[in-house]
Amino acid sequence: MKKLLLGLVAGSLLATQLLAADAGLLRTDHPDEYVVQRGDTLWDISGRFLNEPWKWPEIWQANPQIANPHLIYPGDRLTLVYIDGQPRIVLNRASGGVVKLSPEIRSSARDDAIPAIPLEDINAFLTRSRIVGSGELEAAPYVIAGANGHVVTGAGDQLHARGSFPAGERNFGVFRSGQIFVDPATGEILGKEAIEIGGGRLIAQEDGLGTLSVERSNEEIRIEDRLLPVVEQKITATFYPSAPEGAVDGVILAIEGGVSNVGRLDVVALNRGAREGLKEGNVLAIKKAGEVVRDPVTKDLVRLPAAPAGVLMVFRVFEKMSYGLVLNAQQPIKVMDTVTNP
Repeated sequence: MKKLLLGLVAGSLLATQLLAADAGLLRTDHPDEYVVQRGDTLWDISGRFLNEPWKWPEIWQANPQIANPHLIYPGDRLTLVYIDGQPRIVLNRASGGVVKLSPEIRSSARDDAIPAIPLEDINAFLTRSRIVGSGELEAAPYVIAGANGHVVTGAGDQLHARGSFPAGERNFGVFRSGQIFVDPATGEILGKEAIEIGGGRLIAQEDGLGTLSVERSNEEIRIEDRLLPVVEQKITATFYPSAPEGAVDGVILAIEGGVSNVGRLDVVALNRGAREGLKEGNVLAIKKAGEVVRDPVTKDLVRLPAAPAGVLMVFRVFEKMSYGLVLNAQQPIKVMDTVTNP
């Protein structure tokens, strides 16, 4: 009887611990199942089940018998089940059977598969915008004239550029020098913003002079704009919410568009990148820098502690910097607000 009572107590304690863990992980109003809708993102769906959507991999099961990750499509039914007492999400698809999902959700050539985050808000940053190293833009070929000697050029025109064109490259973006990013703490130059103006195809080249057929332009292309090979950064890249593997302590260096405040689905530049261990899909907490006040006793200036302000997901990583998309903003976010592990 004593052993039975001890067993019951131990079982009750284990059940209590599991429920407590689930209570912290799962939302109290989570659905038992959810049918994926067109327009959904993985972040949205994660938020339906979890208090902290970036912890999705904790209930997102990988199946070693499946060679390629499964895509999630509108109409798929996601069901919350318990395996060995732990919450897990499984997929019910019209083709039959219950399939455990890999954590790598890919938006591939199958356009109807849902993305992890709203790709339309970051498409330009995935395919065009970039951060370049010191001297990289200055060493690139530069525009010397438009067709017939015109000073400015747009889509449908041709332009002439001078410089060293990489062998075998035919597709080029046209870039203009933007701001230089400097780490506010160390003073290290992290990179230069290369603002994409347009792009086109190299149709002729002779003695360091190239002719480009302009296929797109965001604004007028000018003399001395630079040409860089197009980087194939497909929007099929894997994004799924995850916490960084190591400690992250950075700041927001800039806000896309040069606005002063950040809101949901705005893009920000961070002073942390691949060398600090950041990866695409990493989620970071945003904290507002505390105000500086004067101590009434000592008269010293004191900075108050940072306060939670929102959450972002890193979607493109460079060596020393990265771009992030703000997914939640509890209050206005500004340059120099900090980013840390969630």
